[in-house]
This record gives sequence, C-alpha cells and structure tokens, in this order.
Amino acid sequence: MDSVLKKGNEKKRSLISSESWVVNDERKRRKQEHEVLEQSKYGDGMAWFRGCLIGKGCFGSVFLANLKKPKSRYSSYPPIMAVKSAEVSVSSSIQNEREVLNNLRGCRNVIRCFGEEITTGENGQMVYNLLLEYGSGGTLADLIKKSGQNGLPESDVKRHTRSILHGLRHIHHNGYVHCDLKPENILLIGSSSNGDFTAKIGDLGLAKRAKQSKKSKVVRYQRGTPIYFSPELQTDGVQEAPSDIWAFGCIVLEMFTGKPPWNSNMETNNDESPSIPSSISREGRSFLKSCFSRKACFRWTAEMLLAHTFLEGVGDDDDDEDVKVKELGEVLDINGICSSIMSDDDDDEMSMLSFSDGLSYFSEDELHCWSEEDVSCFSVEENGTTVPLNEVHQYPFTFSISSGV
Repeated sequence: MDSVLKKGNEKKRSLISSESWVVNDERKRRKQEHEVLEQSKYGDGMAWFRGCLIGKGCFGSVFLANLKKPKSRYSSYPPIMAVKSAEVSVSSSIQNEREVLNNLRGCRNVIRCFGEEITTGENGQMVYNLLLEYGSGGTLADLIKKSGQNGLPESDVKRHTRSILHGLRHIHHNGYVHCDLKPENILLIGSSSNGDFTAKIGDLGLAKRAKQSKKSKVVRYQRGTPIYFSPELQTDGVQEAPSDIWAFGCIVLEMFTGKPPWNSNMETNNDESPSIPSSISREGRSFLKSCFSRKACFRWTAEMLLAHTFLEGVGDDDDDEDVKVKELGEVLDINGICSSIMSDDDDDEMSMLSFSDGLSYFSEDELHCWSEEDVSCFSVEENGTTVPLNEVHQYPFTFSISSGV
C-alpha cells in the first residue's frame, strides 16, 4: 500500500514539474516574442543594432545597442550603449534629458550622452533615440536589493556617496535641479582600471533650471517620486537644489539600511524626518542629519557635504575640481536633426520650450539654487569679512579697448 502511495506521489511531482517547465518555457517564449516586437517597432540606427529590452517606463523603452562596425568611422561610439527610445510625438522628456546632458558634459559622475538619432519603425512611425552610457553593473537599487535589507558595508556607502555628490555638485553648479534622485536613477558603470563600479547620476528627463524666473509662464508641478519629496516640495511646491539634497540623504540612508526611508505603506510625513538608526556610525548620523534639515536654507550643499568628516579618507581620482572627463567629441546628431523637435504633449512643460545648442539659459535669478527666500544660512571668512555662502556676488572689472576697434 505504501509503495503504491509513494509511486502516486512521485508521479504527481513529475506532472507538476513538467507543467512548471512548460509554463516557464511559455513565459520565455512570450518574452522573446515581445522583445522582437519591441525591437522592430523602433528600428535600428545607422551605426548600431538594437539589442534586447532592458527597461521600460512612461517615457519610453531602453534597449542595448551594439555597433554594426566597431572599427568604422563611427568607432567614437563605445561598442555597447544604452538607447532610450520613444515615438517623436511623445519624446519631450527624452529630448529634455539630451539637452540637459549636453550642458553637463565634463563630469565623470554624470551619465554620458553619445548622441541622438531618428529611426523609422516597421509601421513607418518616427522614433527619437538617445544614445547613453551603459550601466553594466545595473542600478544602485539593484545593489541595495541584493543586500537583503541588511544594507551595504559602510566603506561602499562612503564610496558611492562621494561619487553621487560629485555628480550632484556638478549638476547644481551648472544651474540645474535633478528633481528625481533615487537609487533606481543611479547607474553603476564598470571601471576598466580596477574592476570596481562607479556610481553615476542618470535619468535627467525631469531636470529643470534652478530658480526659474517668476515671470515664466511655465506651470509649476511636482516632479519625481513622492517618497523622496522634501518638506518644502510637499507643502509649498518649491523644488530647488536643497530638494535634491533631501532626496540624496534618502538614498544614503537606504544604502545603510537596505530599506526605503519611509514605510512603504504610509506616505511621507510633512512634520518628520526619516528615522536614522543608532547602529550607523556617529559621523554617518551627523552626515544624514545635515541632509535632513527640515528648513531648506539650513540643509547643507553638495560642496559642504563633500567636506564632511564622514567622507574623510575616501580616495577618488576626481579630487581636483579642474579634472575634466575627456568627452568623445560633440554630441553626434546623425540625421542633422534639431533638439527643438518637441512633443505634442501640452501637459509637459518642456513642450512649450525650444532649445538651441551651445546656449545657456541663465538669468540673474538662476545663479543660486536655494528656496524662494534669499536667506543667508552659512557664512565663511573672506579677507576678514563674513560672507554668506549662498549669496551671489558681483565683482567689477575693467579692460581697455584699442582705438579703431
């Protein structure tokens, strides 16, 4: 009797295993068919083949891109890239990202852009493609997830924190606010020198100019992911450089704990800051508190945070501010297209703007990245005089013009 039951159980397990194999095989087949359909939907570029689908969002889809002829005159491209694609009519976010990246070249901790191209899909639709640096190490969110809610070693937290800060300082110094900092938007790029991964800031499709003129007709709206919203963004709709610092602090806290800054079942509390565990080192807690100041004017800047004791002794090759990344030349515009081709989507504020290469849209209102009120929060001694760090100074200069000019 027992032998009959044993055989029956073995047969049942065998049938379940076979059914599971069939289901998994069917899923793989459908996934492959979907990827082939997506690839044909957007088409290949002049110099590159569209590879597998590696990401998808409301902005469009991201694919691997491989060069057709790596040794051709297009060899200025790396052999593998990531291509972000969307139909031209709904590509305003991607085109905004291209314009922002074009103005942020020269920092090793901001994702690099290699060009843009229009392709034609199988149904004849025009597709906008942005060619970007490929994050072979995935995202910081992937790395945190692998920790199993135990968090990363403090040495890794410090290294990635410093890299992100370098990128964020560069973004703010060039007059931009990222508006959507989170672990999913921090890419890990492999280094050929030591095999480690370098954290780089990506996904700048929601980035905006800091301190946009009050006369602007652009409608203000909350950009980004609510769980990373700063207090001033939630209450007043103000989204400037300090808002990025708050979101950055949330990222650092996630690296320490392996968990989101807030309970996923509850919304962020306007009257509280994320809880900082006592298990974090004293310097680490002090660093996080500098990011989580509830008043934007008291929140430290990226420049200040780089000098915090928490990051002392963290070595990197980009200590010198004058060190610049050697770019692969100007952003390539293969079809001679202009970045002023914008979306028909009236809901996106960027559809109301046009861009021109080489132009910077700075105004006097845009030169510093604080809250709506010009409050001097920190000061330093300069030639015996106390000078606020967030104050804009104008220094007169003179020069002579030769006669006849």
